[in-house]
Order: sequence, then structure tokens, then C-alpha cells
Amino acid sequence: MKQLILVFLGGGFGSLARYLLIKIMPNENSTFPWGTLTVNLLGCFLIGFIMGYALRFSVDSRSDLIIFLGIGICGGFTTFSAFAFENYSLFKSENYFIPLMYIFASIFFGIIMVYLGFLFEKIIYLRI
Repeated sequence: MKQLILVFLGGGFGSLARYLLIKIMPNENSTFPWGTLTVNLLGCFLIGFIMGYALRFSVDSRSDLIIFLGIGICGGFTTFSAFAFENYSLFKSENYFIPLMYIFASIFFGIIMVYLGFLFEKIIYLRI
């Protein structure tokens, strides 16, 4: 029951953070979903950092910390369902370049951001 509450609370915080970040992103007159891309890339970085920390300190993937941060906050923060819907909408416009670039940028840079999250965690650890 405790872990369900941690996921619930973390998901709420993550969803709120996503909403606020997308709201402050300048998106006027843009056909590209910059807010969602930013949230997805930042979420990839965060999960890389969290899991890098967990691996470094042998934190069990079922620990309260990982459940709250990784599943809860990151799960509520990232927006893959919105990503999929936005691509569906972009493909309907029959301008295939924009959705293909959005998919490529999200996946390619998402993987890079996970790597950078791991790298950042190592840098932080070495300085402490």
C-alpha cells in the first residue's frame, strides 16, 4: 500500500511539473510541439540520473526512492501518450517532415539525455 501512495504522490508532482513547464514554454505560432519535446527530453535525463544513482549505490529498483522518483515523478512528468497523439495529428496534415523530425529528435536526443543523466550523476558523485 505504501508503494501505491508513493507512485500516486510522485505522479501528481510529475504531472504538475509537466503542466507548469509546458505552460511557460514559448509556443506562439509554432506548429512544432516544443513543450512536449522538452518535457520528454528532460524526463529522459532525469530517469538516467535516477537510475545512475540507483546503480552506483546498489539501490533496489523496488525501493521507495526509485518508486517515488522513477515511476511516480518521471512517469507523471513524461508525456509519451501526448507525444503519440501529437504525431498522429501531425501526420494527418500530410506534411510528413515535421512528425518524422519530431519522432527522430525525441528518440535520438532522448537516448542522449539518458546517457547525459548517467554522466551527470557520475560527475556529481565524484565531486562529493
